[in-house]
Amino acid sequence: MSNRFIDKLSGFASLSSAEVAALATATGAPRTHAAKYDLIREGDRPGPVFVMLDGWACRYKILPNGSRQVLAYLMPGDSCDLNVGLLAEMDHSIQTITPATVATIERADMDEIMDKHRGIARAMYLAQLIDEGTMRAWITSMGRRASIERVAHLMCELYLRARNIGLTLEPRLAVPLSQTMLADSLGMTPVHLNRVMKELRSSEAMTLQRGSLIIEDPAKLIRIAGFDENYLHRRLRRAI
Repeated sequence: MSNRFIDKLSGFASLSSAEVAALATATGAPRTHAAKYDLIREGDRPGPVFVMLDGWACRYKILPNGSRQVLAYLMPGDSCDLNVGLLAEMDHSIQTITPATVATIERADMDEIMDKHRGIARAMYLAQLIDEGTMRAWITSMGRRASIERVAHLMCELYLRARNIGLTLEPRLAVPLSQTMLADSLGMTPVHLNRVMKELRSSEAMTLQRGSLIIEDPAKLIRIAGFDENYLHRRLRRAI
């Protein structure tokens, strides 16, 4: 089975056979977790670097009133919390959305790998910078985009990220996200989100139903979202 983590990092830097072997060894004993399993919780001491090999996960925070804000979605190939070990405790939680295969790399092992292999270090830092760019795009959506633009923008992002890692080559994408979870990531109520989804469906730009996103008119969806993929830095892939 392909290791999507290695595939992703190989897209950011030309990795030597020794570097590929080091990554394969580091991620060679993954564990499978059920859906809705907390890999780590807010307030915990930071743990290892988590590497998603299969399945989806999310970062989230729980507010004092019990409501939830989803902060990011993690897809196969993504890793998280490269430098969070510098902190005393986690300031957010990470939970699987679907059954997921997750490898863990201990901090000392990750530091050693990056010290020995400059290509891996460069690729990891680039991946982290792109994650930070994605967070800035989400902040911009929450602060300045209208509801329909916000939803369309997230759908464009999820589709493009999935296509980049080979999860889909078609206009259809399996999206294992409930309307409640999407609402939690968009700062909307499920009722409001449902109205916006109906509006996007009526526009014939996209349809999201039963866990399946169908992009019917990519140009129209991009126009509605005002989507510019520059924050995903796809031009970095294979260009370094």
